[in-house]
Amino acid sequence: MSKSSAKKVEKVIESENKGPKKLSSEFYENELARLQTELVKLQEWIKAKGLKVVIIFEGRDAAGKGGVIKRITQRLNPRVCRVVALGTPTEREKTQWYFQRYVPHLPAAGEMVLFDRSWYNRAGVERVMGFCTEKQYQEFFRTCPEFERMLVRSGIILIKYWFSVSDDEQERRFQSRIDDRTKRWKLSPIDLASREKWIEYSIAKDEMFKYTDIKQAPWYVVNADNKKRARLNCINHILSIIPYEDLTPKPIELPPRQDDKGYVRPPFTDQTFVPDKY
Repeated sequence: MSKSSAKKVEKVIESENKGPKKLSSEFYENELARLQTELVKLQEWIKAKGLKVVIIFEGRDAAGKGGVIKRITQRLNPRVCRVVALGTPTEREKTQWYFQRYVPHLPAAGEMVLFDRSWYNRAGVERVMGFCTEKQYQEFFRTCPEFERMLVRSGIILIKYWFSVSDDEQERRFQSRIDDRTKRWKLSPIDLASREKWIEYSIAKDEMFKYTDIKQAPWYVVNADNKKRARLNCINHILSIIPYEDLTPKPIELPPRQDDKGYVRPPFTDQTFVPDKY
């Protein structure tokens, strides 16, 4: 190999080791705005065609699920697109059929529901932290694929995302939350315990994929070490797998305001105003 060829190979290797080029803030903001405009078009299509869409967001703690969900919903109508983030089940819910508390949150025609964690709690945190029995765990894997096939047969578009984050990046984000008072609420005792049980969560995730990565509702893995890339890639993927058309209405003209025919506004002193502190 010539010296010039060897130098070219070294440059390629060096470039690959550096990883993908960092996204500029300008590019990220412009591309996010473009994708959010497309999400609005998708929203109108879902509403007009009476589609029923469920998108599940799962992954390790601090993997960036919440950030993606916020960017998806930022420009959308909450009457069409809503987020479901259920807390710890009540004593009554613990006695129900496992999927029962999720069913009421499924979409009707013309709705899109984003599950910030879902029924897959049983395959993850409940399994690792010992919140379910071995029998309940095995029953979940027998039931879940059939439950999801049933949803798809009923006409629901079911999309499942797993946000993958490295050990080092998760630790950095955890530390960032500890240092930032406005983010400490994001760290629960369960989140902290997940650091100690990293391998157990990895094994649980592998088992979950083994049984629930079905043809009718496959898992899509999002590389989430870079938050901005993860957000753009996930939104772009949603837009690519739900066919839609642009139903943007024609430009709207404001009608003239009603003529004033003697209306007298009550005195300002009769109203209580928020103080102008800024």
